[in-house]
Amino acid sequence: MKIEQFNFSGKKAIVRVDFNVPLDENGNVTDDTRIRGALPTLKKILADGGSVIMMSHMGKPKGKVNPKLSLSQIVNKVSEHLGVDVKFAPDCANADKEVAALKPGEALLLENLRFYPEEEGKPVGIDKEDPKYDEAKKEMKARQQEFAKKLASYADCYVMDAFGTAHRKHASTAVIDEYFDKDHKMLGYLMEKEVNAVDNVLSNIKRPFTAIMGGSKVSTKIGIIENLLGKVDNLILCGGMTYTFAKAQGGKIGKSICEDDKLDVALDVIKKAKENGVNLVLGTDCIAADDFSNDAHTQVCPANDIPDGWEGLDAGPETRKAFADAIKGAKTILWNGPAGVFEFDNFIGGSKAIADAIAEATANGAFSLIGGGDSVACINKFGMADKVSYISTGGGALLEAIEGKVLPGVAAINE
Repeated sequence: MKIEQFNFSGKKAIVRVDFNVPLDENGNVTDDTRIRGALPTLKKILADGGSVIMMSHMGKPKGKVNPKLSLSQIVNKVSEHLGVDVKFAPDCANADKEVAALKPGEALLLENLRFYPEEEGKPVGIDKEDPKYDEAKKEMKARQQEFAKKLASYADCYVMDAFGTAHRKHASTAVIDEYFDKDHKMLGYLMEKEVNAVDNVLSNIKRPFTAIMGGSKVSTKIGIIENLLGKVDNLILCGGMTYTFAKAQGGKIGKSICEDDKLDVALDVIKKAKENGVNLVLGTDCIAADDFSNDAHTQVCPANDIPDGWEGLDAGPETRKAFADAIKGAKTILWNGPAGVFEFDNFIGGSKAIADAIAEATANGAFSLIGGGDSVACINKFGMADKVSYISTGGGALLEAIEGKVLPGVAAINE
């Protein structure tokens, strides 16, 4: 069922949103991109005369109640954006009273789903090597089914609109759907847009295609890197990954972040890039610091010759120019992960150079897709959200979709 064709009048809709937003130490939302992303779906339900029950996770409470990760902290921000006073249910698995009181045009936010281990469906407090693990896993799967059934009991229809968790087979993303027939479960507007954006990148590639992969670890990106080597013309690898590649090639990296057990993987990526005719762009220089802080002393040095006691925290001037050159001529651009420790204002230059080049290429007709929390935070920090084609709300989900994997949260609706 398409959300556009569904009339929510008089119906209660339970919507899986992704309100896993960053908070400051006082519990204030510092980036509301994900809340704004869900608004078209939520407003459609309310405008039709339906009532909406929002469910989301926040952080990784590992199945335990953690007040610092309570969604009660975002009720006011969601109310402000939605234009109605959002009610709150302090226990997502015992919200019958709050749901029963919900009238058409009203909205309710459930407490953090991950306060219950049943949401993720993983056995708690038992090691995978334990002989009783399989039995514990089976028991947890049964509990997950019951948890999903309880959530489903609150509503007449289910809307999946959390692309950021669509790659997880959780109770609220890929089990709850079993309790709704195909005419009463659907993707929300945000999910539709996300799926179409990925489709646009993969099925309608206009060349040259440049992908920028940043972040600290090669290990978390290796699947997507290998997949992209068969698709892209230019592949920029930046951020903390730079130093694993530099060390793999015999460089000196001081105390820079490095995955010593992935040096062979880095060399293999370099080899595969050559075999596939991909222009692999790695950092040649960096801004090194004598401490991991914004106020550290800095120097520009080769990425493969960093003095002892210093660490690379951002891309250097030559590297920024090489990145920009590989981006500006592109017609399709994918960016996931910053080029440096952008949280520190003195180390945002590399990420800003990437953002500027993407904005210029987009203005010249390129399709640019920005995905992953840190890349989105970068674009927002620079005030450039309107200078790119599409900003994805999902990090892991976006990467898995581009890897060609079927997302459980999408498959569940299409079954």
